[in-house]
Amino acid sequence: MNQEVEKLIKYLEEKARCLRCHIIRMLAEAGSGHPGGSLSAVEIVTALYFHVLRLDPRNPSWPDRDRFVLSKGHAAPLLYAALAEKGFFPVEELLTLRKLGSRLQGHPDLRKVPGVEASTGSLGQGLSIGLGIALAGKIDRKNYRVYVLLGDGEIQEGQVWEAAMAAAHYRADNLTAIVDYNGLQIDGPVAEVLSPLPLAEKWRSFGWEVRESDGHNFRELLEAFSWAARVQGKPSLVIARTVKGKGVPFMENAVDWHGKAPTKEQAEEALAALKVL
Repeated sequence: MNQEVEKLIKYLEEKARCLRCHIIRMLAEAGSGHPGGSLSAVEIVTALYFHVLRLDPRNPSWPDRDRFVLSKGHAAPLLYAALAEKGFFPVEELLTLRKLGSRLQGHPDLRKVPGVEASTGSLGQGLSIGLGIALAGKIDRKNYRVYVLLGDGEIQEGQVWEAAMAAAHYRADNLTAIVDYNGLQIDGPVAEVLSPLPLAEKWRSFGWEVRESDGHNFRELLEAFSWAARVQGKPSLVIARTVKGKGVPFMENAVDWHGKAPTKEQAEEALAALKVL
C-alpha cells in the first residue's frame, strides 16, 4: 500500500509541475493574466482532477460526474491547464489563452469550454453556484460531489457568507469548499485589506465542518478530501495554506504577481526553476 501511495504522490507531483509550466507558457504568450493565484492552487486542483473527481472527458455532460467550480475565476489558466491535461481539449490550445477568437477567455465560460461547470470571474458567486448544483444532486438522488475553490481575498464578499449559511441550513454534505489561503490579494495582504480571520472559527460558527491542510502537500490534501467525503449532515471546508506564486522563486509571496504576466525572459527563468529547460 505504501508503494502505491508513493507512486500516486510522484504522479501528482509531476502533474503539478506540468500544470505550472503550462501556466507560465500560457501567460507569457498571452501577455496578460494572473500567475500568483493560479500557481498557489496547483496542488489543490491537481489532487482533485487527477485523483479525486469522477469525470469522463469523452462525456463532459455525464450526469453522475463530480463538479468543480472555480469561484476565483481569474485563476482560469490553472483550470484550463488541468482540463487540457485531463483530455477535455487539446493541450496545444492552451497557448490561445486570451487571444481574439479563443474560447479560453480570461475567465472561464461554461458555454464554450468543455469541462467548465460555471462561468466565474465576478468574485463571491461560486459558492452559491456550487450549492445550487449540490442541492440539485440531492433532489435528483445523484451521488456526485461538488467542490468549490475560493480565494482568501474573495471571501470578503458578503454573498459567500449567505451561501455558507444556506449550505449549512440545507445540510449540503455533498458540498466541499476549499479556501486557497495564500494571504495576498491584488491590493496587498488579505489581513490588512479586510481580515477574514479567524477563518476556521467563522466557518464552524456558520455550521460547517472544517479541516486545515498544507495546500502544497499531496498527502495532507488527499487526506482532507477523503475526510470531506465522509462528513455527514453538514457541508465541509478545507482551509489550504498556500504560497502565492508557488514554484517560481521570484513570484513567491510577491503581491505584484497577482495579475501580471511574465515577459519572455521571465518565463524562461520561471521554466528553468521548474526544471524543464
